[in-house]
Amino acid sequence: MRRVLLIMTVTMEAMAMHGGTPDLRRVIEHVREAVQPDRAMGVMGEIYASDRWFTFPTFERTDEYLRAKMTEAGLADVELVHAPADGVTQVGFWTMPLAWDAESARLEILDDSVPAAERVLADYKQIPASLGMWSGPTPPEGVVAEIVHVKTGEAGRVDLRGKIALTDENAWQIKWKLVKDGAIGAINAFTESPSLEDGRQWVNGWGDNGWAFTKQSTPLLLFSITPRQTALLCRLLAHGPVRVKATVATRYYEGTYPYVTGAIRGTGSEEVLVLGHASEQGAQDNATGVAAILEALHALNQLIESGALPRPKRSMRALSMGEVYGSMHYVAHNPDRIRRTVAAICVDTPAAAYELAGTEFSFYMNPHIAKDFTDALILKIAADYFPTVKRPWHEKPFMTGTDTYLAEPMVGVPTAWGYSGSGVETHHNSEDTPDRADARSLRDITIVTAAFLYYVANAGEPEAKWLAGLSESRAYEQVLKAAAPFLDSGEHTAQRLEQAREALEYAQDRETQSILSVMRLVPEDRRNHLRLELQTAIDRLGVFTQSQFARIRAAFGGIDPAERPAPDWPAQTVVKRKRFGTIPLDDLPHDQWEGQPSGAWAAVPTLALYWCDGHRTLAEVERLTKLELGPTDLDFAAYFRFLRKHGYVDFVEGE
Repeated sequence: MRRVLLIMTVTMEAMAMHGGTPDLRRVIEHVREAVQPDRAMGVMGEIYASDRWFTFPTFERTDEYLRAKMTEAGLADVELVHAPADGVTQVGFWTMPLAWDAESARLEILDDSVPAAERVLADYKQIPASLGMWSGPTPPEGVVAEIVHVKTGEAGRVDLRGKIALTDENAWQIKWKLVKDGAIGAINAFTESPSLEDGRQWVNGWGDNGWAFTKQSTPLLLFSITPRQTALLCRLLAHGPVRVKATVATRYYEGTYPYVTGAIRGTGSEEVLVLGHASEQGAQDNATGVAAILEALHALNQLIESGALPRPKRSMRALSMGEVYGSMHYVAHNPDRIRRTVAAICVDTPAAAYELAGTEFSFYMNPHIAKDFTDALILKIAADYFPTVKRPWHEKPFMTGTDTYLAEPMVGVPTAWGYSGSGVETHHNSEDTPDRADARSLRDITIVTAAFLYYVANAGEPEAKWLAGLSESRAYEQVLKAAAPFLDSGEHTAQRLEQAREALEYAQDRETQSILSVMRLVPEDRRNHLRLELQTAIDRLGVFTQSQFARIRAAFGGIDPAERPAPDWPAQTVVKRKRFGTIPLDDLPHDQWEGQPSGAWAAVPTLALYWCDGHRTLAEVERLTKLELGPTDLDFAAYFRFLRKHGYVDFVEGE
């Protein structure tokens, strides 16, 4: 990866101050020798064979298998946990799904003019993804209904009473509108991968107000068809009404959403966490991620037991669970363990083919509120390892939507995330099959993950100093990155210069936090001593930041910056958060959302919420969010007043 070139004398001084480089490469080489890609591929295949059916009983079967594999790999304290799947219980503000099972499902065109082989649009027993997750049942004899094509933007304005909607948009994202229109079900024609003419989008959400189906949700039918089948239906609809027969045997029930965890014990009480979501239908997403986790810990345990690597200071814990729902339950029910967890890495969709463009690895950073040494560390491991296999890789900013929310302050576990594209896009598609996974990619992410886990798990004061040096070097890059838009700007005004000063101050503040984050790796009685040592690096960063502002000011002709504009918010308005995690609004009927975004996925409301610490004013929260993300259309005042109105947050007077 192309990195910004830094002033070498500054970098070398920083590295020298922190005691030189511990032998990270030796850890990587040990792991590389111990990892067995074929073993990991075998585990991936077994997970896929079970999870591809995506029912709660098969999730249980998968986790029974994973519990056995963790025990076989030598992990201790292996536990299969049964979180509630009752459609009512909340963790954070996320409502746990209602359990669901499927026996069979079939959708057939009732038109003798269509060749018999083409009439069957969906058969769950043949292609599980042809049935959407949480689809409602039919009577045993099935139902016959007419299809209505609901084009993009039309949902919510069509009479669908007693009919099935053929949706151009992802059906679960417009489900509340289909309920409003009176549909008995949907045939999802949306796909992220239109080039896969025989692939079906896996529709894994069917809640009326959000992702998962809860007790408030409406049990509509849900199927998913291929681009080729969509073209057939459109041709038929062009000549007149089309009727189909749906026969679906599914059931909702109050059950459990299982997950499994186990650890390689360290010599102390702290932990490092590696987590990946199971309970998904795909091989890439995410049987490969879970397989990589197991292989990383299997290899590390062998190295520790053989004496090749010493037993680390911290335990290394694996967590395989349903995405977000499982990890949130784990966080909520293990508060003491979470307090003792110093870092985490998330492994998601990591094993695409080497030879396809767009399959290089991406490493996602922590959100700015949680700037941390783990950002610099995962990039250092990637920079050391990937050239040895001639594999490109990228650094990416924080992205919402998976289990990396653990970095948010109310949880407080900085989390790196390794991901690879799939070249041919198979995300949530029936074409996400084991033959598309590459053992070399699985090997690569396993090695990187294992090296990250072990290095953090065994880090003491010498390693903390070295990691501070890595973070300092990265800090200069980030300051240069913050300065670049202003040096390249043709707008040389006092207001623009003030924006430059603000951006540089922000970068310095965030990178100072990253350097100081290493203090949690040393015992409390050594932290003040280490803090004094790190002050030299912090002072250097301050001098460097000021030099960049001087460059910008000179480019602007030596003018003075304007005064910073006054905020729109009342000076003392402060948000008090009530629960950890994001706010998906899944317990609030859609017609009460007032046009506000769900916090389940949207970056701006998510990161704004993370900046709310009970002390920052909302004016400061808005300012920091925009410094992190850039300009946004979100009306912060309206959004947070909406959250307060519905009881998700409180407003308090600032201190």
